[in-house]
Formats: sequence, structure tokens, C-alpha cells
Amino acid sequence: MAPPSGDSNVVVSSNVKLERLLSMKGGKDEASYANNSQAQAKHARSMLHLLKETLDGVELSMPETPFVVADLGCSSGNNTIFIVNVIIEHITKRYEASGYSGVPEFSAFFADLPSNDFNTLFQLLPPLANQGAGSMEECLASTGHRPFFAAGVPGSFYRRLFPAKSVDVFYSAFSLHWLSQVPEIVLDKSSMAYNKGKIFIHGANKTAANAYRKQFQTDLAGFLKMRSKEMKKGGSMFIALLGRTSEDPTDQGGAGLLFGTHFQDAWDDLVQEGLITSEKRDDFNIPVYAPSLQDFKEVVEANGSFRIKKLEVFQGGSPLVVSQPDDAAEVGRALANSCRSVSGVLVDAHIGDKLGDELFLRVANRAAYKAEEMLEKLQFFHIVASLSLK
Repeated sequence: MAPPSGDSNVVVSSNVKLERLLSMKGGKDEASYANNSQAQAKHARSMLHLLKETLDGVELSMPETPFVVADLGCSSGNNTIFIVNVIIEHITKRYEASGYSGVPEFSAFFADLPSNDFNTLFQLLPPLANQGAGSMEECLASTGHRPFFAAGVPGSFYRRLFPAKSVDVFYSAFSLHWLSQVPEIVLDKSSMAYNKGKIFIHGANKTAANAYRKQFQTDLAGFLKMRSKEMKKGGSMFIALLGRTSEDPTDQGGAGLLFGTHFQDAWDDLVQEGLITSEKRDDFNIPVYAPSLQDFKEVVEANGSFRIKKLEVFQGGSPLVVSQPDDAAEVGRALANSCRSVSGVLVDAHIGDKLGDELFLRVANRAAYKAEEMLEKLQFFHIVASLSLK
């Protein structure tokens, strides 16, 4: 079989193209994000004590003023709804303990790129308690309903999303490691940063890795600048993103094992089998960067708008959730589905969905062969930050 020309496929480099394409895999099928985000849920739950510490630092306004929560990078599963409920429940308890005569009305904004599957997310939302007819206390006491008004916000969190001084709490988990674009010099064959033969920077040359680092820090600076304008005085922000313990940017830790081993090898398989050209492989790069604490801290300090209340590396655990760890085939499928749920949209845009199926089949087969090693070594570390306006 001759390699396809790829004329109808997309090389993702610019931020405009990436914004139009990037999303976690929508729907509710086997490889969807909704069905492959149990690990993210587990990791988020393990950080709840850190989130609540952040919420304890939020200044409470009079209950006549609505309280606004925004989840940046909400995706399309139940996790975002769970977290918003946790935030509102905790803030409600603070109002009650502080002796206020009532609690405010709550608004929750679910923000993600326009390509996000908002339809699936909205279908998961419980109905508004009493259809908005009762008091907020009645809404909060209601079971099987949501105690907040909800809205979707399509757009990149690297730009403005909200009116000035309008948001009390920003929450962003497992999103900020996604770059606004693949650095152009990484795709430039004449550049020292050209990432030849690789689809990720794990184990790549240091020039390519430093280009990713620079892109991450530029993106994070833009993110912080926008949030500093949108956050209310006394507000707080909780951030969790993939991180690494090594100072070497070519060692991407858990992200490197997810995207830089069996996923990389599966691309090489397609090339060796003549299904795609090596150039087609080299034109694809995962726009993810797992920073070190220092990478993150440098940007926050240079921005100058936020006080760092907490900044640490948190061990989240494995991204694989399997019911039978001894079943190698299940482990292989779990890795392939985990990988596809977050990168499948970009893969299909680059080589088409039929070759995408072939690619992830090879990921599953390779991971099954190394199942025991995957379960032991594939561990995610997260950068966790609690920030408040100065």
C-alpha cells in the first residue's frame, strides 16, 4: 500500500489551526474523554484538600453579589461538574460559618476551545434546582439538581474570556500543559530545533525541548495576564497541570512515557510498513509541555500580578484505570484509549481516521506486550499552584 499523499490532511502548527482542532475526544464511545477520564477524576479528588485551602483564601462579598466560578479547560466529562459542586459546597459552608444572613447565587462558566464537545457536557448537567424559582438555600438543599446557573464559554484561555473583575474563583486542571501551538522552528527542517524522527520532545534534542519550554512560558504569561484582568479583588485561582521532577526538559516524565514510547513506536511502525512517509510523521508533534516547578515559578514572578500561596509537585499516579491489571490486552487498550482520548482528534486531522485506527491499534498491541512495565512506570506528576491577586 502506497503512503497517502496527505493533501487533504492538516499540519498543525499555528495557534489558529490548533484552536479550531484541539479538543479531547467527544461523545461517549470507548475512546471518548468522557469514558477515559477516570484517572483525571482520581487525581483531582486526591488534590481536593489543596483546592479547599485555596478556597479558604477567597474573600467573601455580601451575599447580594453573585459568586462566579470558572473552569478553564473543562472538557466534556463529569469531572468538571463534580469540581464545580465541590467549590460551591465549600464556599456555601464558609458563608454559613461566617454568619451571613444568606448565601449568594452561584454562576459556573465552563470554558474550553470551540471544538470542545459542549453538547455532551451540557447533557450531563443536572437540571437547575426548582428551575430557578426557589431560594438559593432551597437549591443547595435539593438532591439530584444543580445549585448554580451554568454557561459555556468557547475560546482559548490564552486570551480574554470574561469581563474585567468578574470571576471569584478560577479552576484549571490538566489543561495548561497544552500549548497554544507547536513551536514553528520544531517543524522547520533548516532549524537546529527540527524534531526529526519524533512526534514529542521526550528524548529529543535540547534545542527542540527549549523551544517547547519557551512556548510554554510565553503561553503561561498570556494566561496569567488575562486572568489578572478578569479576577475580582480577593479572588483566587487553583491550577494543576502535568509537570516533571527533572530539570531536563527532554525528560518529560509521565507525559514522555505516554507520548514518547509506544505512541512514538506506533508512528514508526506506520512509516516502516509504508502506510505513511517519514515526512508525514515528522510533521506531527504533540503540543504538550510538562514544566518543572522552576519553569512555572519564573513566569508567575515575572508577571507580578499574583501572590504564590502554594506551589508544589504532586504525585498523581497512573493515568491507566484497569479492572484486571493481569490482563495485558486490557492494559494495552487502556493506554491506547487514554492516548486517543486526548490526542485522537489531532491524529485524525493529520492522517485521517482510518490510519488513526491503525495507529492506535499498534499502540494497544505494543503496550500489551509491555503491560507490567507500563503499570509500574507510567506515573504522572502534577504542578499544583494556588494563586491570589496581589
